[in-house]
Amino acid sequence: MKTLTNGSDLLGRLFLVLLFVISGFGKIGGYAGTEAYMAAGGVPGLLLPLVIVLEIGGGILVLLGWHTRIVSLLLAGFTILALLLFHLPVTAANQVVVLAELGVAGGFLVLAAHGPGAWSLDAWLARRASGEAVVA
Repeated sequence: MKTLTNGSDLLGRLFLVLLFVISGFGKIGGYAGTEAYMAAGGVPGLLLPLVIVLEIGGGILVLLGWHTRIVSLLLAGFTILALLLFHLPVTAANQVVVLAELGVAGGFLVLAAHGPGAWSLDAWLARRASGEAVVA
């Protein structure tokens, strides 16, 4: 049962951050277009490097399970902010996108509340600090 729980935690983190890591790299490849899109939404393009770092760096940190709770809170806030800035008002055409973003933010909030699970750097470092065996 532990393997199912631990594996599910790891796979859940992977699925949750995949969108962010891929999107972050896409923003690098389409930098000018993303900057223009942000500007059209009233967000200064100067923030784009920060967005890219948060999406790629935050995604990798959550996947690895390192500083998971704080990074998950940051990504939940980022997701809600993006929803408010770029996906309102809710229409029939974007309703699924809005609900999906709420679901992703909710997933990050659950991760922030419960932590990354045993197969994570956070758990490994905690076991190491307490002198426990470092096996999951």
